[in-house]
Amino acid sequence: MFETTEKPQSFALTRPAHVGQAHLVVRDLPTVSSFYQSMLGLAPLETSNSGVVLGAGQTPLLTLSTEGDVARAPRNAAGLFHNAFLMPNRRELAHWLAHAVHRGVQLDGASDHLVSEAIYLSDPEGNGIEVYADRPVDDWTFNADGTVEMATLRLDLQALYDSAPKGNWAGMADGAAMGHIHLQVGDIPSADKFYEGVLGLKKMARYPGASFFGSGSYHHHVAANIWNSRGATTRADHMSGLKGYSIRFNDQTALDTALKTLDELEIPVERTAEGHALKDPWGIGVTLSA
Repeated sequence: MFETTEKPQSFALTRPAHVGQAHLVVRDLPTVSSFYQSMLGLAPLETSNSGVVLGAGQTPLLTLSTEGDVARAPRNAAGLFHNAFLMPNRRELAHWLAHAVHRGVQLDGASDHLVSEAIYLSDPEGNGIEVYADRPVDDWTFNADGTVEMATLRLDLQALYDSAPKGNWAGMADGAAMGHIHLQVGDIPSADKFYEGVLGLKKMARYPGASFFGSGSYHHHVAANIWNSRGATTRADHMSGLKGYSIRFNDQTALDTALKTLDELEIPVERTAEGHALKDPWGIGVTLSA
């Protein structure tokens, strides 16, 4: 008799709520899709003439779609700062880095955040990407109020590269996830009110011009900043970039509480096949599901 064991889940995914997947509207679908498959190692799970769903294993992480009249989003528009792909462990992060270097990746940066090691790049249309691995939770430093110590320090990329397994990388590992999503918003008080007061996440850290919100003591599932987008208003229709993303709830009570708050505040919510769809204060789609 064979015993089956479930693959271990990252700490980020076992919290009461976590990010599921993101949806980008792009102008050149073949080019952007090819980039995510070749450079990020995502696999196509569903394809059509107007879109593709990409994932790791059988888990969808990123939907790309296009329209006939997509307009390039200005740099200061509300929307995506970066999608953050969480590797199951540091070994997988190092192996991806070696693969990306061999493919001539152009990096935007790399940081040691104390809770994680992160590498930054952009897709062909300028959508930000983070590829990262968390450090063990036991190594994180929590404050008395439950917030977590984070920083932006230099990451030793050479040491990470040198630690990579030898041999070809086989693509993004089953168990990889959309660990968090980082948004550009118009103002921080509105973001705090929406993510804390409405959706029930906790502010885990604060930087100048940015808030980081997490569920169940995770360093952050959603971040929001005004570094490029101070004063941004609702996103225009047919704009490239982030159309929306999903938040999945492992805790039905937490979802019910968020839905009750949305109802009390008279924020429109539409029931769809994927869950409960709404818009944030800047017109970015958010789908809540259990």
